[in-house]
Amino acid sequence: MTRSAVARAACVASLLVVVGSWSVDTAEQRVSASTADRLRVQVVRAYPHDSAAFTQGLLLHGGRLYESTGLVGQSSLREVEVETGRVIRRTNVPPPIFAEGLTLLGERLIQLTWQNGRALLYDRQSFSKQGELTYQGEGWGLCTTGEQLAMSDGSSTLTFRAPKDLSVQRSLKVTLDGQPLDQLNELECVDGAIYANIWMRDLIVRIDPASGRVTQRIDAANLLSPVERQGVDVLNGIAYDASDRTFLITGKLWPRLFRVRFVK
Repeated sequence: MTRSAVARAACVASLLVVVGSWSVDTAEQRVSASTADRLRVQVVRAYPHDSAAFTQGLLLHGGRLYESTGLVGQSSLREVEVETGRVIRRTNVPPPIFAEGLTLLGERLIQLTWQNGRALLYDRQSFSKQGELTYQGEGWGLCTTGEQLAMSDGSSTLTFRAPKDLSVQRSLKVTLDGQPLDQLNELECVDGAIYANIWMRDLIVRIDPASGRVTQRIDAANLLSPVERQGVDVLNGIAYDASDRTFLITGKLWPRLFRVRFVK
């Protein structure tokens, strides 16, 4: 073999080592970046919940729970006493509206509608109607990041919208272990992350709003007893209590509301 041939062979061998090392490193990085931590719910306390409430949106403010309920002819906005489940205030949403997710921006409550393309605005203290905003597509979950509103529509995409008119500022594809995760439903924005429950599954996920990657998947199964599960619908509703860093979760037609922590 000539000297030039030996040099070429050595160069190729070195390149293969580098490429092989790069492939291993990037594969390991890719696995590390895509795998979500697995957590479960740890129940701190359980409270009564109106089993006639088809829960769509949930939030906590000043120790009071605000709840949006759905179904045409049964939709409502409520203020609820956490400890007793007592409905302190309620305003009904007339047909044909099917109410959905709920968030609070300043002193204004914003309630989505499923297929009506309308967001209903209320004064938090009086529940007086303050107008409406419109949007295209379905409305499922809603939470505020501070400067924008994050909104779900049952797909794997979140849209970030301007509070003043709900115009779309950007869209974000959500992935779990590298695959799109659809059926994103009720949302809660907490400390720079977005929590979402997944429709038809006892699953809550924590989403990085910059990348769309699910960083935690939280198993919320078996909160209700077999007897309590009879006649109820799916898990839905996430509210965060910053005072003790717990979450309040419930479901559609569930008889109980749970204060929980997400633990490994």
